[in-house]
Amino acid sequence: MKSLLSALLPLVAAAQAGDLAAEALAGMKRATEFFTREVAYHGGYLWRYSEDLKQREGEGKATATQVWVQPPGTPAVGLAFVRAYQATGERQFLDAAVAAAHALVFGQMRSGGWEYSIDFSEAGSKRFAYRHLPEPKSKSIRTHSVLDDDTTQAALRHLMAVDQLVKDEKVHEALAYGLDALLKAQLPKGGWPQVFGQPEPEQQTAPYVKIELDGSRTTHQRPTRYWHYATFNDGAINDCIAVCLEAHERMKEAKCLDAARRAGDFIILSQLKAPQAGWAQQYTHDLKPEWARKFEPPAACSAVAVRNIRSLIEVWLATGDAKYLEPIPAALDWLERSRLAGDRPRWARFYELGTNRPLYFVKGTYELTYRDDNLPTHYSFVGEYGVESAARWFRAAKEKGRDAILAERSRKPTAEELRAKGKGMEGQVRSILAALDARGRWLTDGWIECRTFIRNLDALSTYLVAQQRPLP
Repeated sequence: MKSLLSALLPLVAAAQAGDLAAEALAGMKRATEFFTREVAYHGGYLWRYSEDLKQREGEGKATATQVWVQPPGTPAVGLAFVRAYQATGERQFLDAAVAAAHALVFGQMRSGGWEYSIDFSEAGSKRFAYRHLPEPKSKSIRTHSVLDDDTTQAALRHLMAVDQLVKDEKVHEALAYGLDALLKAQLPKGGWPQVFGQPEPEQQTAPYVKIELDGSRTTHQRPTRYWHYATFNDGAINDCIAVCLEAHERMKEAKCLDAARRAGDFIILSQLKAPQAGWAQQYTHDLKPEWARKFEPPAACSAVAVRNIRSLIEVWLATGDAKYLEPIPAALDWLERSRLAGDRPRWARFYELGTNRPLYFVKGTYELTYRDDNLPTHYSFVGEYGVESAARWFRAAKEKGRDAILAERSRKPTAEELRAKGKGMEGQVRSILAALDARGRWLTDGWIECRTFIRNLDALSTYLVAQQRPLP
């Protein structure tokens, strides 16, 4: 009897896993049906919606005719559909991904990239220089494309993914136009600006107050036109590098790899001198750290250093050129010496150039200060910023070597590894399915969140890939 039970248990477990896989696929379909029929507008998405769909938001309030490009908007949702299609082969997910791509095609700017949002209304067509419209005659129409917050880059990544799956002339042509515009927007020294596709603005200044170490206040001037500068802030250059490397991998375009090399060279060129061997958030054309917003001073930035370390490693992996690893030890040394006191690993975002003293701002007045006891709450001035994980990644890269890392990335998991992964995800999958309501919604405090939809659809897709079994 015991031997019979031992023989039956794996069969029972396999049947249960099969049932859960079928439930996962059904849940994905139901959630996608709701999202595409009830939430989408012309195939595009915002960031979140109230339960009754009457309140709509991107980074701020949105109208009924708007969709968002900036993640977690249209391209981020679209890529979740791509991954769902790749996991299941179900046409429903591919159709949703293509519809999101078509929304992006509509909103592509004449300058080649995208603004934060797309407005399908007549008013939107009068406000933005969309590529499908005649060349605007009014100087008040917005012409620029945005590289801030992974906006244009995310759109290009989604178009690349869809272009690999379907033959769609509109998608393919928009992708080619957009990639070409991105490469043309690269600055002479190899960085990218926050926006492109508009004339460089005439500089203006505004006063700011600095609270000195002795408590006295001094007034200075800062420039207020900064979006044409080479920008690491919010990952602008780093995301451009990632797009270029992906384009080279997918399409074998040598010019894309060359652009990534030039950007890696810019990271090397713009590194601050030791012992403060980090990077600023943005640089003038002559490589001087400069102000951006009133709470973003010229300073060595720990968050930027982490992203640049990771980008340098990726360029090294793509090119095999060891020079891209050479700046990293000095940057890690600076970060280690700049760690704030305390039990937890924490860093200031900003460190004063020269002195390396942490810099902060006063809530409300935005005075520049050395004290951290009254900070604005809308922005991160202290955090972990991924410093320790970046250090571990660099050590692993050096220990394993390029060939081993690339082989590891290309290796397909074994059947045993997939089964173990699927088994480990069963509790998470059941929780996700239990949270899906009868209409196909995942609600978070009364809101339908695109971020939640993406996370849950991705988890279910990953689980189905791990099952490796035919699905109904």
